[in-house]
Amino acid sequence: MAQLTGAEIFVEALKREGVKTIFALPGGVVLKIFDVLHQQCDIEVILTRHEQAAGHMAEGYAKATGKPGVALITSGPGMTNVITALADAYMDSVPMVCFSGQVPTALIGNDAFQEADNIGLSRPCTKYNFLVKDVNDLAQTIKEAFYIATTGRPGPVLVDIPKDISMDKADFKYPDSVSIRGYNPTYEGSKWKIKQAADAIMKSRRPILYIGGGVLLSGASQEVRELAEMTQIPVDSTLMALGSFPGNHPLSLGMLGMHGSYVANMAMHYSDLVIAVGARFDDRVTGKVSEFCPGAKIIHIDIDPTSIRKNIHVDIPIVGDCKCVLQELNNMLRATANGNQKELRKPWWDQLNEWRTEHPLKYEQDPEQLIKPQYLIDRVYQLTKDRDPVVSTDVGQHQMWSAQYFHLANPNTWLTSGGLGTMGFGFPAALGAQAAYRDRLVLCIAGDGSVQMNTQELATAVVSKLPVKVFIINNRFHGMVRQWQDLFYEGRYASSYLDETPDFVKLAEAYGAAGLRIQTPKDVDDGIREAIAIDKPVFIDVPVHQFENCYPMIPAGGCNHEMILEDPPELQKRDPAEGKGTAESKDTILTA
Repeated sequence: MAQLTGAEIFVEALKREGVKTIFALPGGVVLKIFDVLHQQCDIEVILTRHEQAAGHMAEGYAKATGKPGVALITSGPGMTNVITALADAYMDSVPMVCFSGQVPTALIGNDAFQEADNIGLSRPCTKYNFLVKDVNDLAQTIKEAFYIATTGRPGPVLVDIPKDISMDKADFKYPDSVSIRGYNPTYEGSKWKIKQAADAIMKSRRPILYIGGGVLLSGASQEVRELAEMTQIPVDSTLMALGSFPGNHPLSLGMLGMHGSYVANMAMHYSDLVIAVGARFDDRVTGKVSEFCPGAKIIHIDIDPTSIRKNIHVDIPIVGDCKCVLQELNNMLRATANGNQKELRKPWWDQLNEWRTEHPLKYEQDPEQLIKPQYLIDRVYQLTKDRDPVVSTDVGQHQMWSAQYFHLANPNTWLTSGGLGTMGFGFPAALGAQAAYRDRLVLCIAGDGSVQMNTQELATAVVSKLPVKVFIINNRFHGMVRQWQDLFYEGRYASSYLDETPDFVKLAEAYGAAGLRIQTPKDVDDGIREAIAIDKPVFIDVPVHQFENCYPMIPAGGCNHEMILEDPPELQKRDPAEGKGTAESKDTILTA
């Protein structure tokens, strides 16, 4: 058999891994790889306009498909540009393999042109990284990279390929399996611990199922539903878990946390048993740690042992894959359940329904006033839910409103940045999902601030024929920053007012996409329908009420039951049409 170059080995290895799409941007040290990719037709190369966007597209592809996303970037600034996406994927446990180019091995450490320490740069924000020093190791390395990225707690893996490695030749031998010393994720949980969990569930009167992104990553949605229905336990979802349990299910309390529903947060605080599945008790969920769930015993199921007891004391820790553990737990409960769970928990459900009725998620849309962001998002949901769209968001107020009003019914339909909170994530992530599902409706809910961080990817959308529909909540503010400034900084809008934003309609048209504007509440439904009917990327500019705030809200350091439910009186008096605020809000001096 003829020997293959490193670039050819790279392409053949990716084919063996079932890779169909790469998000990429070329540079000098990866030209050989791009040349080989250009000469084949099994793997689609989507040319991005920025490396950060390439990383986010790979994330969006992975979140929507459950398969690893793949990015290919060059050395130096190519590597530094993708760091944000790697860090985002690391925080949210996204399976991703990023291939970076590197200067020739003989020049590493010599400050060569476009050299960067790709291994050092990526170490804090990857699950693992490799520097390939011998072309004979390339195939094995790629196999291990995909294995590490997709097993245990998933995450991004970097493979750094020097230019000479892509040019050198070797025999192509691709391994069938991988065994890595010291890396043995635990999938089966302790039967004794699971038995303890089953006993605690049967005895509890005020239990809550607290599900996180690990449910999606392990494909445990059906097991969660079976557990909830069998035991009549209400379900709280984190931001990352949305879609893993049907949002319109009678047992769903919606999202919990800083901007979670009133009933979801109250249920968590007053529960006597928390069953945490694939969640990490992050600060946006726990609030004040010392007063988190003061009367509850806690069960924590997670494949990552380092996540258990990291932030919160746990009574019954179970290390294992969520799907495997829940299957065993459900089997035990099925054998012991005596049909009285509904009756046992009736007082609990009476209380939950009272909370739900007292303080539902709500907004008021005056047909003669500016569009409320909640109204737009609610109408997008109502008019598209029958098509089971993939929904992507950027980060900010619109992200929280989308989480509140999109009652997603299926897993892998929600793409958002949770742990890192990356503005600019939403649009490229939506493009990644659209690349995976060409005929599916993919929506992006963005803010006018966040969308400007990656608008250049309109070119990618147009050239690659990715008809994503981007609804821009345009309030001329970094809205979440402005909300905090209103509540905690006496209304001083230090660097949050955007002053001038582009004409998003003209901007879209300049790239060859479609642009629409929805200006009044009565035009919302027709505007949504028109956008969806267009078979190309669409930017929909929606000027909205500038000072609308996102509630409920748990202030930083507050407890889950201490929610702000509406604007304080002084903020309620503001004219929604008054614009950017007072002259003093302008940044005439530097403000800390």
